[in-house]
Amino acid sequence: MKTMMNKTIDKKEMGKINQSTLHKTLPVFMAFYVMGFGDIVGVATSYTKLEFGLSNTLTQLLTMLAFVWFALLSIPVGVFQDKKGKKFTVNLGIIFIGLGMLTPVAAYNYYGMLTSFTLLGIGNTIIQVSANPLMRDVSLENKLSRNLTLSQFVKAIAGMLGPFIAAFCAVRFGNWTLVYWVYLLICIMTMIWLKSTRIPETGNEGRATVMSALKLLGDRKVALLVLGTFLMVGFDVGMNTNIVNYLRESFQVSQEEGSVGISIYFAALMVGRFMSAIILNRMKSNKMLLYCAVLSVASFALLYVMPGFLAGQVAIFCIGLFTAAIFPLLFSAGLQYMPERANELSGLMIMSVCGGGVIPPVIGVINDLSGLMTALVLLGLCLGYVIFLSLYLIKSKR
Repeated sequence: MKTMMNKTIDKKEMGKINQSTLHKTLPVFMAFYVMGFGDIVGVATSYTKLEFGLSNTLTQLLTMLAFVWFALLSIPVGVFQDKKGKKFTVNLGIIFIGLGMLTPVAAYNYYGMLTSFTLLGIGNTIIQVSANPLMRDVSLENKLSRNLTLSQFVKAIAGMLGPFIAAFCAVRFGNWTLVYWVYLLICIMTMIWLKSTRIPETGNEGRATVMSALKLLGDRKVALLVLGTFLMVGFDVGMNTNIVNYLRESFQVSQEEGSVGISIYFAALMVGRFMSAIILNRMKSNKMLLYCAVLSVASFALLYVMPGFLAGQVAIFCIGLFTAAIFPLLFSAGLQYMPERANELSGLMIMSVCGGGVIPPVIGVINDLSGLMTALVLLGLCLGYVIFLSLYLIKSKR
């Protein structure tokens, strides 16, 4: 009888713990959703190019402004976070993203978009650095991996819905920039929700510095992994910002029809991330990385042979599906290789997200010189590198 009562009490206590954890976790998940607003870059670049008559090079420079901040701010934000706290830092990032949403509404011109992309890049960097460790503080010990996987899933939802909202605003109200008002309102609500939620934060045993992180590049495996994350983020942003152009040029569809391809891509990322969390329970991560890389290259090659608009969308879905898990697999490989240097490695690998600001402008230059399909070969080379890297990781066995 006493044992049964103890079990009942334990269940009640566990229920209270889970309820308390959910109360703290939900606003952090919303911060990841706001982080996904940075993916409006894909839609915004295509509309900006069309409405302002920009060259491919100038258009892709907008993307560079959104991602160069990962190289400049990642480790300094980590130092700032140690002093001010993670929740405060996440909210600061949300404020920057909110300002990035407000700018095009106040000044919708090329320079306004330059400012907007800059603010989005700064805000995205701040949230990226601070939201992951904050999720650790609100998660039960055995639920952290699940919550981090779900956070990327939530982020992908924002990326998937963005083009639909923009297209709806363009068709229904004749102004696609109304999407910025929707995002601004969500930013304000999320910031208030997170600020009003009490979250006890854990401190760090040590603090990463710029020099301690950069010195890790002297290790061959670390350097290869950082280059891999650099190229994969560049690939992801390059795909995101060129899907509309690919569909329009290859199949002569409208801007709005082409924008749906971005949502298809992000839907595939969502499915891929959800499936990868399940598959990794039975498969070693390095082997899964190899399979994903090979299937990604095969899917990418389909872009050059698909005969129609629907077939092109299928190819885009396959690319998103098989590339979805590559970045987190590379990130986890780095942390597993040097767990004792997790702080420095995390800062270094987040810095490599600046690849999203380097690869697309190069694609823009090649596009202006030789055409889109020639330019997209660069994205195929990024995927080819991951095949080499996955074989190296399997061979190294560590």
